[in-house]
Amino acid sequence: MLTSHAKIAWRNLLKNKTFSFINIVGLSTGMAVALLIGLWIHDELTYSKNHAHYDRIVQVMQHQTFNGVVGTQPSNPYLLGAEIRDKYGSDFKYVVMSSWNSKHILTHNNNAVSEIGNFFEPDFPEMATLTMLKGTRGGLKDPASIMLSASAAKALFGDKDPIDQLVKIDKRLDVKVTGVYADLPYNSAFRMLAFIAPWDLYISSQAWIKAMDNPWRANFTQTYAQLADNADLEKVSAKIKDVKLRKVRAEDAAFKPEVFLHPMSKWHLYADWDNGKNIGGGIQFVWLFAIIGIFVLLLACINFMNLSTARSEKRAKEVGIRKAVGSVRGQLITQFFSESLLVTVISFVLALLLVQLALPVFNEVANKRVSIPVSHPLFWLTGLLVTLLTGLIAGSYPALYLSSFEPIKVLKGTFRAGRYAAIPRKALVVIQFTVSVILIIGTVVVFRQIHYAQHRPTAYSREGLIAIPITTGDLKDHFELIRNELMATGVVKDMAYSSSGTTELNAINNGYTWKGMLPGTQGNFGAISVTHDYGKTIGWQIIAGRDFSRAFKSDSTAMILNEAAVKFMGLKNPIGEIVKVDDKPFNVIGVVKDMVIESPYNPVFRTAFTIDYDNANLINARINPNKTTAAALAQMETVFKKYNPGVPFVYNFVDDDYAEKFDDEQRIAKLSSFFAVLAIFISCLGLFGMASFMAEQRVKEIGVRKVLGASVFNLWQLMTKDFVLLVVIALVLAVPVAYYFMSNWLQHYKYRTEISWWIIALTSMGALSITLLTVSYQSIKAAMMNPVKSLRSE
Repeated sequence: MLTSHAKIAWRNLLKNKTFSFINIVGLSTGMAVALLIGLWIHDELTYSKNHAHYDRIVQVMQHQTFNGVVGTQPSNPYLLGAEIRDKYGSDFKYVVMSSWNSKHILTHNNNAVSEIGNFFEPDFPEMATLTMLKGTRGGLKDPASIMLSASAAKALFGDKDPIDQLVKIDKRLDVKVTGVYADLPYNSAFRMLAFIAPWDLYISSQAWIKAMDNPWRANFTQTYAQLADNADLEKVSAKIKDVKLRKVRAEDAAFKPEVFLHPMSKWHLYADWDNGKNIGGGIQFVWLFAIIGIFVLLLACINFMNLSTARSEKRAKEVGIRKAVGSVRGQLITQFFSESLLVTVISFVLALLLVQLALPVFNEVANKRVSIPVSHPLFWLTGLLVTLLTGLIAGSYPALYLSSFEPIKVLKGTFRAGRYAAIPRKALVVIQFTVSVILIIGTVVVFRQIHYAQHRPTAYSREGLIAIPITTGDLKDHFELIRNELMATGVVKDMAYSSSGTTELNAINNGYTWKGMLPGTQGNFGAISVTHDYGKTIGWQIIAGRDFSRAFKSDSTAMILNEAAVKFMGLKNPIGEIVKVDDKPFNVIGVVKDMVIESPYNPVFRTAFTIDYDNANLINARINPNKTTAAALAQMETVFKKYNPGVPFVYNFVDDDYAEKFDDEQRIAKLSSFFAVLAIFISCLGLFGMASFMAEQRVKEIGVRKVLGASVFNLWQLMTKDFVLLVVIALVLAVPVAYYFMSNWLQHYKYRTEISWWIIALTSMGALSITLLTVSYQSIKAAMMNPVKSLRSE
C-alpha cells in the first residue's frame, strides 16, 4: 500500500512539473530559513556550555545608586575576592579575581605578537575547565608564569615546544610558559583569551594599586566564582549582598553598593540592566528569529495548501473514481499526505544543500561559526520530525478538502467547487503578505534606527584618527620624540595621550564636589586624563573658555567639562569655577560640546577632562589628510619601531571602533532583511502559481472576452485586481501590527528615530509593485493568446 502511494505521488509530481517545482522550491527555501535560524538559536542557547561547570559559574556584580538611579556594573574593588573567600568560603568552590581583556605584546627572543589576554587567580583554569594540551591547569600557581592558547603558542613558537620557554609581557614582565590550552569555542564567554597570566603578577606590577588610599572605592577588576555543589544561587546572592557595603567609608556608603551573583547561563542573553532590574538582552532576538523562522516555514506551507486546493477540480474525477471502486476517505487522506510528505522530503534534502551553500555568508553576517552537525543523531531526528510536521501541516488542508468530494456529483459532472471555495485560499494569501510586510517594515525601521544613530553628531572628527595602545614603557618614554619626528615629516597633524579612547569611557569617579552643589547630590563623573594637544588631535569643539595650553603652567590643575557636566552641576558661568576631585581643587577653564563617547543610542554622560601625563594608556594620532593612509601608516610604523623595537605596530581606526557600536543592530538588520526577502520570494512563488492556475482555468473566458472586443489591458486588469485587493487587505492588517511592535522596540533606545509615514508608504508601494510584476507575466501571457486556439481547444 505504501509503495503504491509513493508511486502515485511521484507520478503526480512529474505530471504537474510547474506546480511541483513551485512547491519544492518554496518549501525548501522555507525549510532552509528554519534550519539557519535553528542553528543560530542553538548556538545562542548553548553559549559557554563548553565549560563543565556552566550551571555553577557566576560573575559577582554590583548595583550602586547615583542620584536616585540604580546602575549595574561588573567591575569591583580588587579586595572583594579575598573578602568573599574569607567570609563566605563554604558557599563557593572557587573565587577568582580577574583584570579585563586587553591587548598585550608577547615576545620571545626576536619574535613578538600582539594578543588579547587577561590576568586571573590560579583557580581559573580549573573553574573554566580548560582543555590542556601541554602542562596542567595548575600552571598559574607560579606567580611568574603564563599559559597560552594553542593558536598563540603556534604564533609565538611555531612548532617548538613552548613549555618552560621564557616570554616577556609588554617587554617588562618576565614569565615562563607553564601550559598550553585548546582554543576556546567561538561561542564561549572567554573565547578571546589567547593567554592567561597570574593575578598576583598583575597586582605587583601596578604600583598605583598598592598606593591607593581607599581601595574599596575603586572598581577596576572583575570577580568570577563557582558555587559549592550544595549551594543555592539565590540564597548565596542574598547572603553576600552587603559584603562591600560593610567595608566602604561613610561617604561611599551613600551609593548603597549591593553585591549579587549573575549566573553564566545569563551572561550572554540577559546582559541588559535598567535601574537595577534585568531587562533581558539578546534573548529578545532569539524569540524574534524563532518567530520569523516559524512564519517563513508557514508561508511555504501555505503555498502548498493553496496550489493543491486550487487544483481540486482537476483531482475531483480521480477522487470520484477511487471512491466509486471502494476507497474509503482514510485511504484518500493517506494518499494526499504521502504526496505532501514526498514533496517535503525532497525539499528537506534541497534545503540542506542550500544551507551548506549559504553558511559562509550567513556566518559572516551573523558573526557565528555554526555548521550543520551531520554527526549528531539529534540533528537528524529533529530534521525528520520537522519534515514530518511540515508535511502534515502542508498536506492537512488539501487532504481533508480533496477527500471530502462526493463521488456521485463528481462523476455526473455536476461537481462545482462553489463560490466560497476560494475564500480559504485568499485568506492564506493575505496571511502570507501580512507576515512579509511586517518583516519588511520591521527591517526598514531597524536600518533607519542604525542610520539615525550613525549620523548623530559626535562633536569630534573621526576622519583619519587612529588609536595606538601603549603596550610598553618605551612608548611613554619616547612619546615626545615620536611625536616631534612624525609631525616634522608631516605624517600626522597632531598626537596626544589619553586614559580613554574617544569611543569608550574607562573610568567614572565619585569624588566630585563644587560650590552650590545641592544637598543629596552625588558627584559621579566620567574622568578622562589627557595631555596637551588632545583637543586639537581629536578635533573637539570648545564652546566656552579655552583649551589646555602649554603656555599656562597652571593647567596642571585645570579642568575642562562637557555640556552634560555643566548642566548637571547647574553652573551658569562655569569658567573660573573650582571643582574638587577627592578634595583636590581644579579650575574650570573650558567647556566642550558633548562628545558621543559611549553608546550612540544614549544621552552623553557628564565628563571631566584633566591634564595627567602619567595616567595614560592610549596614543591618539591624526593622520595628515594630504597623505595617503597606507603611506602614512608605513611611515608611522617605521618611527614607532625605531623607538619601540621588536614590538608590532598595533593601531585601530577610531572610525572602525565607532562602527563596532552598531554591530549587534547591523547583524540583526542584515539577517532580518535576508529573511524578509526570502519571505517575499516564497509569497511571490505562491502568487505566480496561483496566477498560472487561474489563467489556465479561465482560458475559455479570456477567449470569449477577446472575441467580444476586450483589450489586453482590460484582461490584465481583470486578472490582477483580485490579487491586488488581497495585498491591500494584507497591508491594512500588517501596518498597525508592525507599527505597534516596532514602536515598542524603539523604546529600548533613548536616542531613537521615529516610524515615518514614508516607510509605510514605500513598503506598501513595494508590495503592490511586486504583486503586479509577479501576476502580470501570467496575466499578459493569457490575455495575448489566440482566442481561436483557446476556444477550439475548449
